[in-house]
Amino acid sequence: MLLTVHPDNPNPRHLKTITECLKDGGVIIYPTDTVYGMGCDICQTKAVERICRIKHINPAKAQFSFVCYDLSHLSDYAKSVDTPIFRMLKKALPGPYTFILPASRAVPRLLKQKKDTVGIRIPDNNIARTIVKELGNPVMSTSLPIEEYVEEYTDPEIIHEKFGNIVDIVVDGGIGGMAFSTVVDCTGDEPELIREGAGSWEALV
Repeated sequence: MLLTVHPDNPNPRHLKTITECLKDGGVIIYPTDTVYGMGCDICQTKAVERICRIKHINPAKAQFSFVCYDLSHLSDYAKSVDTPIFRMLKKALPGPYTFILPASRAVPRLLKQKKDTVGIRIPDNNIARTIVKELGNPVMSTSLPIEEYVEEYTDPEIIHEKFGNIVDIVVDGGIGGMAFSTVVDCTGDEPELIREGAGSWEALV
């Protein structure tokens, strides 16, 4: 299903369709403030396993991120962070960043890395954040099952043509981007840049 959702005023009926799909273990492709991503409810183990099969990856080695509505989710899924790190998160989010933090016990075991970390993402995208808000818990998110993002994968209609048969809903929120989020590891003594993407590293340090 290709579902067009207004980026500023998402239709409540469409949001209900999307969140019910996620609660039932569905997999969606949806817009963020960077590239279109693939996601499911973090509590739906079978949906997580399904995404791993789609992408041909081992769940234990997968690098997923949790898309959250705001920083209130932080204490649920990450262990307490010190004040400088929290200030950095507050300054950068919502925005095109993924912050790797120590995982709390609430993170489903299937989604924990060997290092016991979690990637937290709060995209500056109203559709993505509203889906999470209506769902009531984060969406597990990953990139599309492609080698690289090229211009055609910014178009939700082309995305639906390519992947509509392997996911339940493609959410059309308009043309997407081609740059990934900037990934920052906050588990060491100092924040470390892992991947520079759409978010500026200089703006954080």
